[in-house]
Amino acid sequence: MLESSSSEHGSTAESNRGCRLSVRLRVVRWFLRGLFRGIFHLISRVTISGIENIPRQGAYIITPNHVSLFDPPLVMAFWPTAPEAAGAVEIWGRKGQAQLVSWYEVIPVHRHGYDRRLLDRMLECLNAGRPLMIMPEGSRSHEPGMQLAEPGAAYIVEKTGVPVVPVGVVGTTDDFLKRGLKGQRPHVRMSIGKPVQLPLIQARGEARRLARQQNADLIMSHIAALLPPNYRGVYAKPAELNE
Repeated sequence: MLESSSSEHGSTAESNRGCRLSVRLRVVRWFLRGLFRGIFHLISRVTISGIENIPRQGAYIITPNHVSLFDPPLVMAFWPTAPEAAGAVEIWGRKGQAQLVSWYEVIPVHRHGYDRRLLDRMLECLNAGRPLMIMPEGSRSHEPGMQLAEPGAAYIVEKTGVPVVPVGVVGTTDDFLKRGLKGQRPHVRMSIGKPVQLPLIQARGEARRLARQQNADLIMSHIAALLPPNYRGVYAKPAELNE
């Protein structure tokens, strides 16, 4: 999930140019993160492990698995600091969600295009030393099993050399909100893995593209290692991908 925004989202890209944190944006993010933490605690049981694995300083990329629309707000709400985030352009066409991502100033991206300005913004945020969350699958799976990774996160790492922090999220299925509102309080678990430094890519052409996909798969293998077997999908044997 890297390549990016279509022209219809040009105005969003213009308004989010650069990677500046105004006082207003800091306050908005503080409010939204607190709001969602409260909602998650109210309707579910939240367990977070691996906080000690989060780098204390410097830039890195947060890479969670992506089952439902509840995964991004969960990670962003409970992360120790407010991360930058990239989200699929389709969100800007959904009433309610569009307003939230606009307030937070999420970077709009998708898999089937290219917008140099949005790519530059992600690189600027990382160069400024701030964490960036990218969903490496590019879209929701709508079921626990993980999908094949898109090369976007690996591409960003290739350009910056920053480490990747894998995150495994369990329990945020599509019926999560319905179950929560019924008082069932589903158990949501977020497991944070140790930072991963991807191999340097020196190949060119098709070999470079293949090596980038291998790095994307390596990210997914580390995420899979944090998940129960039924969540691993096409990465059901993560150990083999690390060999």
